Amino acid sequence: MPFTQPVRIAPSLLSADFARLGEEVVNVIDAGADWIHLDVMDNHYVPNLTVGPLVCQALRPHTNAPIDVHLMVEPVDALIPQFAKAGANIITFHPEASRHVDRTLALIRDHGCKAGLVFNPATPLSWMDYVMDKLDVVLLMSVNPGYGGQSFIPATLHKLREARRRIDHWVAQGGQAIALEIDGGVKVDNIATIAAAGADTFVAGSAIFGQPDYRAVISAMRAELAKVTTQSV
Repeated sequence: MPFTQPVRIAPSLLSADFARLGEEVVNVIDAGADWIHLDVMDNHYVPNLTVGPLVCQALRPHTNAPIDVHLMVEPVDALIPQFAKAGANIITFHPEASRHVDRTLALIRDHGCKAGLVFNPATPLSWMDYVMDKLDVVLLMSVNPGYGGQSFIPATLHKLREARRRIDHWVAQGGQAIALEIDGGVKVDNIATIAAAGADTFVAGSAIFGQPDYRAVISAMRAELAKVTTQSV
């Protein structure tokens, strides 16, 4: 199940070797990763073009780990059933790309997947306040989406703390658990600071796939996370 671990490391295939994606998935999960993060870009909502449902379907037999599909596309609804059928476990999207955020979240859940909203650096968290009952994941972008290898935007830490506050308040009122995911510029040397701000799920691309030893990087990240004692970890 996608949410069985208290903290989760989700390598982003955007930084993997696209000529051998299946092998990359096997290797990074064997190295200790929890989820596989699949960035779907349409060259419309963001200025890049990546992969579609067929790639997700091709990767599914290579792992039992959850596939976390991040839709950077507009519109989103038509692709949701396709990715669910292709084996996605989690589907997240940007609220600006949906005509009706509540219905899009419901559509994801109706197709048997966990549902989430993605917030760009300039997107206010207020979107989540009206759909908390349908959220399984909140993903904060700590870079402006479109390309891998960017640097972490420090102001995201304040936004993370506020998102954590909102989620904890919701759970305290009897609401379901919601994962708080971060994506962009996550590395060994900043993952503890990010965790202390409230994140429990960490997308890392070039920090993992840009190194020769995936296990060493993931182990170093877990060692840093182990140093953090917060309500979310």
